[in-house]
Amino acid sequence: MAYTHFHLQFFAEYDPAIIDISGAQMILVLKLSAFGWSVHDGKQPIDSLSSYNRSRAIHEHPNLLPFIGYTFFYASLLTGPAFDYADYDNFIHSTLFDDVPEDKRPGKKRKRRIPKSGKQAFKKLLQGVFWAILLFQVPKLVNTEFVFSKEFVTNHKFLYRIFYMWLLGFLYRLKYYTIWLIAEGACILCGIGYNGYDAETHEFKWNRVQNVDPVAFELGQNVHTCLEAWNQNTNKWLKHYIYLRVAKKGKKPGFKSTVFTFATSAFWHGTRPGYYLTFVVGAFLQTVGKLYRRNIRPRFLQDDGVTPKPTKRIYDFVSWVSTQLAFGFVVQPFVILDFKKSLLCWQTVHYWLLVVIAGTFFIYRGPFAKYFTIKRSETKLKSTAQVKPSTLNPNLTKEENNLVTNAVENKLEKSYHMPTLGVPSLDHLQNLDKDEIDEELQDLKHAWNSFKSRNFLADDDFDGLKDAYSNFTKEINEMFDHTREEFSKQKDKMEKTN
Repeated sequence: MAYTHFHLQFFAEYDPAIIDISGAQMILVLKLSAFGWSVHDGKQPIDSLSSYNRSRAIHEHPNLLPFIGYTFFYASLLTGPAFDYADYDNFIHSTLFDDVPEDKRPGKKRKRRIPKSGKQAFKKLLQGVFWAILLFQVPKLVNTEFVFSKEFVTNHKFLYRIFYMWLLGFLYRLKYYTIWLIAEGACILCGIGYNGYDAETHEFKWNRVQNVDPVAFELGQNVHTCLEAWNQNTNKWLKHYIYLRVAKKGKKPGFKSTVFTFATSAFWHGTRPGYYLTFVVGAFLQTVGKLYRRNIRPRFLQDDGVTPKPTKRIYDFVSWVSTQLAFGFVVQPFVILDFKKSLLCWQTVHYWLLVVIAGTFFIYRGPFAKYFTIKRSETKLKSTAQVKPSTLNPNLTKEENNLVTNAVENKLEKSYHMPTLGVPSLDHLQNLDKDEIDEELQDLKHAWNSFKSRNFLADDDFDGLKDAYSNFTKEINEMFDHTREEFSKQKDKMEKTN
């Protein structure tokens, strides 16, 4: 893949009549590297793996035929989406469909394992066709070459130019919407897109290999939301096979994990300067979004930090417009690729987003920041108040409950801060210490020592320690599951409110 990237950049002239194989190679990199890690995990003690890694682990290396079948799986070979070998193995052995109720299986005399998926696949196909039609119509309105003409600057005002770039960015996304949705439809049709049966709604879920959510992206009110809706399986790969792997065992992912994820994502996309311009500005943009959300959004909410004021609709609309316009600016180098031409493109709109970013940092990180910022402790108190467990664990003292609860909540909160698609917020890159102590582990250690001492256990009482530790971890797991459920409910509530 790296050879192809370099070759296309330095030794080849772009020819639209020649198929670019780098896309298929990028998918193979995702699948083969994930496969390698899964084989590695299959050789590790089960207790040392996370629940995700345990579910992906390969304990017996497959033969050549299933390996090649996975690697060159026809439905997603050229465009993705990528998926782990465990999903493919469950698919070809039909264990993926074990939870399908007997009365929901197709066939009268001979029941089939794979549920009917024709309608769901056809919906994806129609969505892909819809975006394909737009893909052929939008170029009649906008094109990249016009940005570099004198007429673009001399005959059109500034607002027209930034909205023109927004429409260009929309045009760039259309081809991805088209190919990804059609590929998802192919995966659903063959069955590997199956993701379980919902007993409450009595419906099947077909989003196992979903790669994009066009509506969520186009209506996204912040950078993080948009990136989470884009190239979703690549984001999973970066998280589970780069970000978390770089961190040392027992340590939370920090500066090193963030930098490695950022560099891997950028290099995976290619070696052209335009990719790096987009990624660097995207990192700044995520931080700007956090600063606004932290210091402006609370002013449009009631004192509980959740209930919106009537003026919240104005905030939402402005957030949506500004986010979409910002993406129109940021993605231009990603398509133009050339460094000088990318800067020239930005120059036609006076580098407006870079000016906004610099101004935002001056306001919220400069010498007068105290006059504009809302104290973090106050806003965090409001948000965490919504997810405090309703009951304390009766088997732990009040102090032990507080220690474990704080550790669990901090751990859950961090799961929302992984750099999406490798584009980190600058918060990840500052105030970091390589020797920083993992406070959550320290809290759990103190809670364990307290729990152990209350049970009058000596260090040489192996059986007693083993039983006590088993009970202690059981209490933590129960609190973790309960708190995670509270986080999930709160997140759903905020999404409905928004």
